[in-house]
Amino acid sequence: MSEQPHWERATLEKVALAAVKEQRSSRRWNVFFRLCWLVLLVAGGVALFGDEDTATDTLGSGRHTVLITLNGEISSENKTGEHMVKALDKAFKDKNAAGVVIRANSPGGSPVQSAIVYDEIRRLKAKNPNLPVYVVVEEVCASGCYYIAAAADKIFVSRASIVGSIGVLSDGFGFSGVLDKLGVERRLMTAGDHKAMNDPFSPRNPRDEAIRQQLLNEVHAQFIQAVKAGRGMRLKEDPLIFSGMYWLGDKSLMLGVTDAYGTVESVARDILQAETLVDVTPTENLSDRFAKKLGMGMSVGLTSALLPSGLK
Repeated sequence: MSEQPHWERATLEKVALAAVKEQRSSRRWNVFFRLCWLVLLVAGGVALFGDEDTATDTLGSGRHTVLITLNGEISSENKTGEHMVKALDKAFKDKNAAGVVIRANSPGGSPVQSAIVYDEIRRLKAKNPNLPVYVVVEEVCASGCYYIAAAADKIFVSRASIVGSIGVLSDGFGFSGVLDKLGVERRLMTAGDHKAMNDPFSPRNPRDEAIRQQLLNEVHAQFIQAVKAGRGMRLKEDPLIFSGMYWLGDKSLMLGVTDAYGTVESVARDILQAETLVDVTPTENLSDRFAKKLGMGMSVGLTSALLPSGLK
């Protein structure tokens, strides 16, 4: 009987010790999981807001061709100008680059974004005349895409590639007749004679349409000037070149709109003699996707309602 208290005391001590060990283990796991979450949050923050581009003198070992892909609509929402400028900057800083190839597959888009890329190519070429820039057209290189391509040293196509459409458009709809049929009265107040110039629910106004046409003509003149500066004497004397027409690869060669047949691989292998390709095309990061989720590209729609729709 005298041993019973000692037995109970020993049992209680074991239970207490086990509880202490369990608490310590639980705290360790809590600290571990908190550290894991912290690491994930830091990594996510870097991916979301960090700068994915770092300055470098070489993008790969040995002599190579730097590849940049221009794909889809050219717009500020897609950050076409920003992405292309960053990629071009990387390419021209690369000491092992034999040349730059832009793989083009775009129907065109924003005249502003197109001009930004065109001007950047011309600026970099002027500073680095020994580094050639070639454009290789795959499916289509029309309008704003051709605006950019005109800055290159040469444009290569396939026989079935679609090239051209050197023109500008501004489109929209008018619903004033629909409102009349529905018996709906449009109550619009403005300060400024032309503030409602593009209101789709108001009747057509010849003065406003003349202003819009003048804007289109001015943008078209800038487009034409850029193409002439880039292509020079290679362009044939043909009034259709700047009419908004587009052609297949064969016809584009005859008009001097493009230079030769070729693919990315054949240009790298046969023209630049640097078969290895180093792709510097920027990829959409988390911050870009997050911005789109929040609808931060709405300004594009607002701009297109006020200005020419684009080089399409």
